Amino acid sequence: MTGFVSFVSSGPGDPELLTVKAVNRLAAAEVVLFDDLSSGPILGHAAKGADLIAVGKRAGRPSPKQDHVSQLLVDHAAAGQRVVRLKSGDCGMFGRLEEEILALQAAGIAYEIIPGVTSASAAAAAAGIPLTRRLSARRVQFITGADVTGSLPDTVNMAALADPMATTVVYMGQRTFADLAARLIAQGLPPDTPALLAEAVSTPEQKLTRHSIASLASHLQSCISPNPALIFYGPLAEFEA
Repeated sequence: MTGFVSFVSSGPGDPELLTVKAVNRLAAAEVVLFDDLSSGPILGHAAKGADLIAVGKRAGRPSPKQDHVSQLLVDHAAAGQRVVRLKSGDCGMFGRLEEEILALQAAGIAYEIIPGVTSASAAAAAAGIPLTRRLSARRVQFITGADVTGSLPDTVNMAALADPMATTVVYMGQRTFADLAARLIAQGLPPDTPALLAEAVSTPEQKLTRHSIASLASHLQSCISPNPALIFYGPLAEFEA
């Protein structure tokens, strides 16, 4: 009998940000394949005796190959088990969800997607700022700062990213932000455009620091946090870190 896969969003790290549905799926799962950022207290919601399998990927560290992760999902579900694929943040946001869905579809395995709090929303809340502003930031854009090689993607729309009336959130962008900032400034975005570096959002290690895009680029050339981090820039509201 074929099992079932629930793609469960774990949020940015604080277990209190899990949805009720996410908690229920964890409690019912026989197998949980989890990302590094979804470990710790969040796994405390898993059923006693569930098989917990770490499949997280972190930049610069040995990580399971995506094909291997997808095959694990197929194998466990094909054995008739209830499987949770626990992904950090919202699982549809830069989490390689599509590859895993395609593997399940090819194997004829049913699945569902449980949405969650993406780290951008959690970081803005922690900083006490809105993602949009009525007169100065009517648009929000989420981008990835790294392609599969770890470099800034070549296909980014620089005109859109340099829009001074948009709030831009860069995921996985610490190592490439100096390059991005140089391109933004060349495109006409002022060097003193406000920026926010949000590290380890919603965890005890959380750190929020305010910069300009120029000063943040300089900072990240010499100091990259080992913690997961987001970068915001644009017409950001004032806040108290």
